[in-house]
Amino acid sequence: MSDPVSYKEHFSRFIAAAPGRLHFAAHSHHLWPDVTFDAQAACWQDAARLADRKWDRIFGEIIPDTQRRIAAVLGLSDPATLAFAPNTHEFLRRLLSCLPAGRPGRILCSDGEFHSFTRQVARLEEEGLLQVTRVPVEPFGDFAGRFVEAAGKGVDGRGAAAGGFDMVYVSQVFFNSGFAIDALDDFVGQLAKEDALLVVDGYHGFLARATDLSGIEGKAFYLSGGYKYAMAGEGVCFLHAPPGLCARPRDTGWYAAFGALEQPGGGAVAYAGDARRFLGATFDPVGLYRQRAVLAWLADLGLTAADIHDHALRLQCLFLEELDRKAPSCLPLGSLLLDPRRVPCGNFLTFDLGAAAAGALHGRLLDADIITDYRGGRLRFGFGLYQDAAEVVQLVDRLAGL
Repeated sequence: MSDPVSYKEHFSRFIAAAPGRLHFAAHSHHLWPDVTFDAQAACWQDAARLADRKWDRIFGEIIPDTQRRIAAVLGLSDPATLAFAPNTHEFLRRLLSCLPAGRPGRILCSDGEFHSFTRQVARLEEEGLLQVTRVPVEPFGDFAGRFVEAAGKGVDGRGAAAGGFDMVYVSQVFFNSGFAIDALDDFVGQLAKEDALLVVDGYHGFLARATDLSGIEGKAFYLSGGYKYAMAGEGVCFLHAPPGLCARPRDTGWYAAFGALEQPGGGAVAYAGDARRFLGATFDPVGLYRQRAVLAWLADLGLTAADIHDHALRLQCLFLEELDRKAPSCLPLGSLLLDPRRVPCGNFLTFDLGAAAAGALHGRLLDADIITDYRGGRLRFGFGLYQDAAEVVQLVDRLAGL
């Protein structure tokens, strides 16, 4: 496999700010491209120039253009199915508020979902407000089949006679392993046979793997945001909301009435008919400016999600080849959890070292100005456009010197 092209020049501000740093946490805080600097300044300048009228520009130009660009990445036919919020937890709360009342909500998920989901549902489960069935992600090879089977069996595992699930929630790429659902449309298509609210957590998939939602856009909600591979930082997350599903979330903000404010008062609380029904309230718009700039920059370069994944995969393969050749004792190649050359993965590699060893090595790497992170006993290395082959070789050389 040939060396990947370098895009480091487009990240000059972040790189110059810490020139000795080897940042391999693209799966967590991705570095931002230079175009976000001007975008952030533009947000401030619009506020100064327009004051209250800045919202006309935000809702009339910034949001629609960002919606169009995200819809193009995901193959969505209607950009109006996309809503924005400062974080995915806001959307999760609103989705949970759509579950049936009068009994505990029944949820099917994996045991590898991100903390914003697992913590929230576990807390509601403690109060008897949810009944949660968790399917182990491992072994990875038959996860998809086991998950679909569990969805069909229902909450008590007895098949058609069992109570069905109200929500089925699953990640596109699992945060603590990197394992990816390869044929997402086929997978969701099998789940859609059941009468449940389907939610895909795409935070580690958006702009990390080619994702086409066109075949499932009417069946599944899709969550993601800008902090990771979308390269836009905090405060800009989005939800694809299929038309007609969950029309009136109980957890609602006043922005969710946009499009319905002209209706006469009284009666039931009114909601917008498109994805705006999932909006909250006043927010800081700067993340939208950054996200829009990143998507425009990628379009100008002609880079797709598939190209970004290919770049990361080339770096991952080089990293593994260098580890095999130089064999640093602190990071044995045998601790690699999943090999992206053989298993569908996201844009990060996970090494299962055990809790004590992972934490200790993470600290030693920080001392050596190498940025990674760990979850439990799993140390993660993320790969993105701001890295090149020379940096990967340097990374392994530093590892060998520890």
